[in-house]
Amino acid sequence: MLYWLAEQLDFPGILNLFRYLTFRAGAAIVTALFIGLLIGPRFIGWLRVRQGKGQPIRTDGPQTHLAKRGTPTMGGLMILTGLFVAVLLWGNLRNPYVWIVLFVTASYGAIGFYDDYLKVTKQSHKGFSGKARIAIEVVVAVVACFFVMQTQPPAIASGFAMPFLKEAIIPLGILFPLVTAFVVVGAGNSVNLTDGLDGLAIVPVMIAAGTFGFISYLVGNAIFANYLQIHHVPGAGELAVICGAVIGAGLGFLWFNAPPAQIFMGDTGSLGLGGLLGTIAVATKHEIVLAVVGGLFVVEALSVIIQVFVFKRTGKRVFLMAPIHHHFEKLGWTEPQVVIRFWIISVVLALVGLATLKLR
Repeated sequence: MLYWLAEQLDFPGILNLFRYLTFRAGAAIVTALFIGLLIGPRFIGWLRVRQGKGQPIRTDGPQTHLAKRGTPTMGGLMILTGLFVAVLLWGNLRNPYVWIVLFVTASYGAIGFYDDYLKVTKQSHKGFSGKARIAIEVVVAVVACFFVMQTQPPAIASGFAMPFLKEAIIPLGILFPLVTAFVVVGAGNSVNLTDGLDGLAIVPVMIAAGTFGFISYLVGNAIFANYLQIHHVPGAGELAVICGAVIGAGLGFLWFNAPPAQIFMGDTGSLGLGGLLGTIAVATKHEIVLAVVGGLFVVEALSVIIQVFVFKRTGKRVFLMAPIHHHFEKLGWTEPQVVIRFWIISVVLALVGLATLKLR
């Protein structure tokens, strides 16, 4: 909105700053952070009154978690509010990538909200039907990836890029939306599974957002993309503003989610943010790099898949408890130890992901 206004005035005087992605991304960080800190206390109080018992706590989990009973969930609403306001203020709303990413974020956030609502009202962990939920997520992801394909230059529109192989690209043709939809759905649910401890999911999400903000800026700039021998995606640089908004909104949420958490993110936030990251990875042609940068999310999801697969066939458990962060709690790690060590792993994986930009 502000970018459009400055554009209409031909960027006079100080408004010339609006031309620069770096300025608007930074402004999005500050705006989203300010909104989170501003609405946080009243929002948490309102949720506590409305939800009563808060998010149900698993009785088969670590006993230390029982002390969290009564903590309100759906904190993702606070995150998404700051994110959307910041993007609508500072983003270029003529850029189709902005609307595609916001569409997925809002849709996945709505699915997560309904799941949270069922869990809170029924005081049950079952929530939304798993099959119905995945089906809706797939439909949303396919639609979004189709529009990504329509937005991009024909030479790369239906291709799947491979890191380390310079400009190599695997042509997928009409299968592109179906294949890349797997990335979006996988990202959404992986972040969702990671959200189990205070601050555990939101910091890796911010780290991934910061990494992809940098990647978006590079692939959207023809000069930098050519120098690094990565695919230039016209218009993708605008996604840096969205990534900035994620960082700001995440920081605002972390202020209240730091141990002991006053509010949980819930599926509302984890699904929405995961879907956002997956869509940005598809739009920037860095789907595989997301698996590296978001390696923590991948491991969390794999731990659940392996646990269920092995248990159904042998009756035995590979991990003491899944997702894997609970396994380490069962081994005796304290919650802060698990969270901070996983943050460290996320930073290392982000650096490895960035290294792939030059190792070509």
